[in-house]
Amino acid sequence: MDNIAGTKSSLTWAVHISVAALVALWLFPTVGLFVSSFRTADQIATSGWWKALFPTEQSLTLRTADPDTQTLVDGVYVIEGNLFTGEDLSEDIDMSAWGTSSRDVGAYVPGDTAELRDGERITVQANGEYRLESPVEMEGSRGQRIFVTAELPPDFTLENYQQVLFSGNATDSMAKAFFNTLTVTIPATIIPIVVAAFAAYALAWMDFAGRALLIAIIVGLLVVPLQLALIPLLKLHLGIGIGKGYLGTWLAHTGFGLPLAIYLLRNYMVGLPRDIIENARVDGATEFQIFTKIILPLSFPALASFAIFQFLWTWNDLLVAKVFLIDATGQTTVMTNQIVELLGTRGGNWEILATAAFVSIAVPLLVFFAMQKYLVRGLLAGSVK
Repeated sequence: MDNIAGTKSSLTWAVHISVAALVALWLFPTVGLFVSSFRTADQIATSGWWKALFPTEQSLTLRTADPDTQTLVDGVYVIEGNLFTGEDLSEDIDMSAWGTSSRDVGAYVPGDTAELRDGERITVQANGEYRLESPVEMEGSRGQRIFVTAELPPDFTLENYQQVLFSGNATDSMAKAFFNTLTVTIPATIIPIVVAAFAAYALAWMDFAGRALLIAIIVGLLVVPLQLALIPLLKLHLGIGIGKGYLGTWLAHTGFGLPLAIYLLRNYMVGLPRDIIENARVDGATEFQIFTKIILPLSFPALASFAIFQFLWTWNDLLVAKVFLIDATGQTTVMTNQIVELLGTRGGNWEILATAAFVSIAVPLLVFFAMQKYLVRGLLAGSVK
């Protein structure tokens, strides 16, 4: 029954399901970063992004009012108020536990009274109301710190994007890293495409001695780990004066990307109709004219396919940028390295890291989805002939 017209075989459905599963797995961490970029640090620390739409139990660090607000009532100095006053929180919060020490944030339940230093006592209710009492006048410039455990409703904010993109040192560093990444990615995508297109045409349609051996060498280079060539290539670049700069990075990306580019484009070009090329030669067209006016327009899907791969690789690259580009001043820092620095210097600010990471991958995502039809056509038509 699989061969009846109008029906799809089980293998077709299996392929579709497999592709859908792969796409879902690929997008899963991206969706997580996107959701986390709108959450607060407390929400990220206490629950996964898949729980962003549901109330979650969080631990908050709040303070009572300052000692200068105390009043004397029946010989006792008293400070009263609500812990949630001034906080951007829901008014109907119901805490489940509280404490006065970070070592035991759930030492008390609402309604309990905790003994503090110098005879001070504090009582906290479930709605956040508290009463702090002291037999002597309280001193200091800040209120008593209280650790609260409560179930809070979902909360989304744009402050993370404001901090990363429009305020403070993070703005300058991320904006500079963004343009540095563009400076690396665009030439490192164009140069190997141009070189590989010429090489692929020669390997596909020009007869010369050693062509088969050259194709075998190119295929063999596909399995060579780039890590083996990093240090020798860096020494070569430093020896000729192009190391630790954009030019050296462009050439490194070009060298690492050429085997795949030539392999992909050659397999595509070799499948183009031979009659068109032979007719052009009979009409007196040169090899360069055939290449520019016939081969390149017909090979656009394959060119676009490799452009997507190369753009995604160079944009998300950290290793090559670390070896060939990063300098002591940070003037050529790319976005991937900037995110690593944020991780090291900002520690627990996971909301800033999630936002910066999503901003970093937003551009290649847009490029991928905008060019995906060419990617599919290029990969299908560029299979080994």
